[in-house]
Amino acid sequence: MSTFAELLLNGISMGSVYALIALGFVVIFRATEVVNFAHASLLLAGGYVTASLHDDIGFWPALLAGIAGAALVGAAVEFLVMRRSRGNDHSVLAIVTIGVDILLTTELTRRLGTDVLALGDPWGDAVLTLGPISLAHTRIAAFVAAALLITAFLLAFRYTTWGVAMRAAAENSETAALMGVRLGRVSLGAWAVAGGLAAVAALFLTVFPTPGLERATSLAALKAFPAAILGGLDSTTGALVGGLVVGVTESLATGYQSDLTFMGRGLGDLVPYLVMVAILLVRPAGLFGTKELARV
Repeated sequence: MSTFAELLLNGISMGSVYALIALGFVVIFRATEVVNFAHASLLLAGGYVTASLHDDIGFWPALLAGIAGAALVGAAVEFLVMRRSRGNDHSVLAIVTIGVDILLTTELTRRLGTDVLALGDPWGDAVLTLGPISLAHTRIAAFVAAALLITAFLLAFRYTTWGVAMRAAAENSETAALMGVRLGRVSLGAWAVAGGLAAVAALFLTVFPTPGLERATSLAALKAFPAAILGGLDSTTGALVGGLVVGVTESLATGYQSDLTFMGRGLGDLVPYLVMVAILLVRPAGLFGTKELARV
């Protein structure tokens, strides 16, 4: 049986990947107040581009192409679909993203078929062993990459013009528009950033010990949805904390599955949703979400 420390480290590593995906949910929600259910298809698109190109141009250029491809798909969805639907209720727009997800996922799974595609990563199946703890190099790389990307995003969100515009749009979109903020550009940038983050997450969801990219890979993105919800859909900090909570609880539940057989099999897949429900019962807006007050 894996040690508690090993399970914890693996959970933190996977939690950082879930945080990248959850951050994509939050970015789009803050920019448009729409819950993007097409996020899983953006993840699958980025992974597919990387897997298709790495044999021809090498891993790193293929990864950059995958990130750019997912960002372009996200931007295209915003420009061609979401922008044309602007003015509808946010719940209607959320349903539109479900339709987009069905279309994109159907086409990508048709291309994948029954194949399992490798992404050609340089880490392979190498494992770092420190006493009783064994940690795959891919897990270490996932944590480092996620930490760097999340830090870069938070700095950009805090100090760049785009970040200021997004924060202004999230605070009050009508006032921001009157002050000269171009909401269309903010929304387009949010979808592109979310797509790029999803492509990086796709890499670390499909490398060792996972066999590779397959049709069911997009389902892994659904585990990040509870992370975004329990952290608070309008909170970047909540996405980070939520991702780590989901990753650690999933890892511990899976690792101690043999001791929890009375709760049934597949507990690791169920735990993120149980944690989400438990937290929402106490804090309906999430751990860091903004509470909405209404004067009556």
